[in-house]
Amino acid sequence: MAVLYAIFWTVWALGILLVLVYGAVLLFGAPYFPTLKKSLKPALDLLELKPGQVVYDLGCGDGRFLKAAAKAGLTAIGYELNPFVAFYAWATTRRYGRRVQVHCGNFWHADITQADGVFIFLITRYMTQFDKFMLAQNFKKPLPVVSHAFKIPQRQIIKKSGAMFLYIYRPLA
Repeated sequence: MAVLYAIFWTVWALGILLVLVYGAVLLFGAPYFPTLKKSLKPALDLLELKPGQVVYDLGCGDGRFLKAAAKAGLTAIGYELNPFVAFYAWATTRRYGRRVQVHCGNFWHADITQADGVFIFLITRYMTQFDKFMLAQNFKKPLPVVSHAFKIPQRQIIKKSGAMFLYIYRPLA
C-alpha cells in the first residue's frame, strides 16, 4: 500500500511541476507550439543563408527548426526556456554534433550578435519587446529575421512566404 501512495504522490508532484514549468514560460514568451514541418523550408528559404553560416532560433521548442537548419549545412543555435522541451531538443539534435547547440535559458538575455539569421515563433504580445531586443543588439551587418505567424509592429515586411515574414535589421549608424 505504501508503494501505491508513493507512486500516486510522485505522479501528482510531476504533474504539478509540468503545469508550473509550462505556465511559467508564458511570463517570458510564448508557450510551446511546434513549427509545422511544412513551414521549415519556407523559413530557411526566406533567410537565404549559405552553408556554414549561423542561425539562431529564439524559443527553439523541440528543435525542429534547428534540425532543418543543420541539414541545410548551417550552424544552428537555439534558446528554449522550458527545461523539459529544451532537453528534448538537445537530445534529438545530438546527431548533428557541433552544428547544433541548445541553450536552456531566456533568450532575452542572449548575445546574438554572431548571428547571420534569426528565426522566431513568438506571440503578438511580445513582438514589440522583441523589436527592442533586436535594436539593442550590436550587429555588424544587415540581419535577416523570419517571424513565424506573428508580425513585428512598426517593421516593414520585406518578403512573405505563407505564414513566414522576413524582416531585415540593419546596424545602427
